[in-house]
Amino acid sequence: MDMVGGGPETKAVFHVTRGPMSLPSFVHDVARAFAEFLNEESYRFAATGKADYPFVAPEGGKEPLRAEYSPYTMGSDHDVYQDSSFGIPAIYLNDWPDRYIHTNFDTAANIDSTKLKRAAFIGAASGYFLAGMGEKDVLSVSNLVQAESLRIAEQIAERGVQLAECDGGELERSQLEQLQPLAESILRFAKDQQKIRWPMLSRMRDNVQRNSNGMCLKTMILIGELGKRYRRKGKLTGPLVVFGYDYFADKAKAAGLATPKLLSFEGLWGAGEEYSYEVLNFADGKRNAQEIRDAVSAEYGPVPLELVVEYLRALEKIGVIEQVK
Repeated sequence: MDMVGGGPETKAVFHVTRGPMSLPSFVHDVARAFAEFLNEESYRFAATGKADYPFVAPEGGKEPLRAEYSPYTMGSDHDVYQDSSFGIPAIYLNDWPDRYIHTNFDTAANIDSTKLKRAAFIGAASGYFLAGMGEKDVLSVSNLVQAESLRIAEQIAERGVQLAECDGGELERSQLEQLQPLAESILRFAKDQQKIRWPMLSRMRDNVQRNSNGMCLKTMILIGELGKRYRRKGKLTGPLVVFGYDYFADKAKAAGLATPKLLSFEGLWGAGEEYSYEVLNFADGKRNAQEIRDAVSAEYGPVPLELVVEYLRALEKIGVIEQVK
């Protein structure tokens, strides 16, 4: 939880945030389910004055929660947990924007005890459920993931209209690569995996095969880079940027490297910080430069391949990643 509980004065929006595409997990769908439950119950109470679970504090507000289920955003401790060197799915609950955050107006008086109670419930209920999850819960969680697959399909359709024609297949293909391990993240809890079916997976896979347009943004000068695969060096763990310290900037300056253009790139749905975080996460020794570019493009918007290659080369020069031979 990061700065949750802001009352109306802060003009904050409460978010339940998904994990990055590089770490698909059903854990985020569990948090979403509890948030949707609270949205419905709190709205019913606000609209009618009656609800089985209104979740209001005596001295707090009585308005509905309206929690937003949001794509991955950075800026808190969850960045460390979900970094590829740790790979721990994390539930991120946060208020943003908050006009008073980190100012002298950021006081306890601006906390709404009802909203704080509701945020605490989502966190506690999610943790309690996940701690006791077993075979009995597999089908219900599978239904949550099926619902998420529908959301991903809808997102593909919405984002596809913002992209050039040649990027449509890459968007679908990369999103599908996220969906398969999302489903598989549940299977270790199932004794009989054959009972679980993922019809949405097969439908999306067929759609990708029909509509894929291949690797549209290759440039001939980079063809030699496309087959290279990179992975993180084992001793370097955690994200490169944390509060008050930028490992990349520190080491790049010492090595005399110019700042890679990716770090200042502005995409359709993300900026340089997000792109660079996920490029490093996707450097898993299995994906080549083109595949990493396609993955981050599906997540944050199309990015030129040469910017991804430049950043990968810089990471290699400062010893963060190495080529897989």
